[in-house]
Amino acid sequence: MTLRSTVAEALGTALLLASVVGSGIMGERLASGNVAIALLANAIATGTALYALIVTFGPISGAAFNPVVSLALAARGLADRRSLAAHLAAQFLGAIVGVWLAHLMFDLPILQISLKVRSGLGQWVAEAVATFGLVLVILLGAARKSPALPAVVACYITAAYWFTASTSFANPAVTVARALSDTFAGIAPASAPAFIVAQCVGAALAVFAAARLATGEP
Repeated sequence: MTLRSTVAEALGTALLLASVVGSGIMGERLASGNVAIALLANAIATGTALYALIVTFGPISGAAFNPVVSLALAARGLADRRSLAAHLAAQFLGAIVGVWLAHLMFDLPILQISLKVRSGLGQWVAEAVATFGLVLVILLGAARKSPALPAVVACYITAAYWFTASTSFANPAVTVARALSDTFAGIAPASAPAFIVAQCVGAALAVFAAARLATGEP
């Protein structure tokens, strides 16, 4: 079961990153310099792909595709902790492979380093907020076994592309992988550590909030 679920996490994360980066490349090419249109295309493609991937891989692996989500689910007893380390490794590896696949599809150099600086207090707060919201809706939805959870997650990420200053990476594996893409979706490696710290802070706060809400504590 661990091998099967680990492969599912790797495949799902790879396809998610191919969707994120590939739609960013396509959107930028077709938008004729209109960044708003490119971002809209990127957000819609990412959200719809995420919904499809969660529905497909959820019964196999839980479809976290995100290290902080996996850690949060394990912390709340909503995921099998025995497969946690394997899933984390699969998510990081799958994310990088997905970025390379996007480059290959668009005839770009496979190996790249992003030059897009994403830094500043606003960006860091945005990542904390984006990750807090994502992890919280997942924890509360998973605890209730809500059948609408795939749609909820997809809708939240699509919206967060627009209401956060950082365009909502909300995922350490995604952040590392996008540092390896000098495209519309990229992030400079020097900017990535602060994003990841902010994501971890947001996820930790979401775990705390979910525990209080689940037990009815003030």
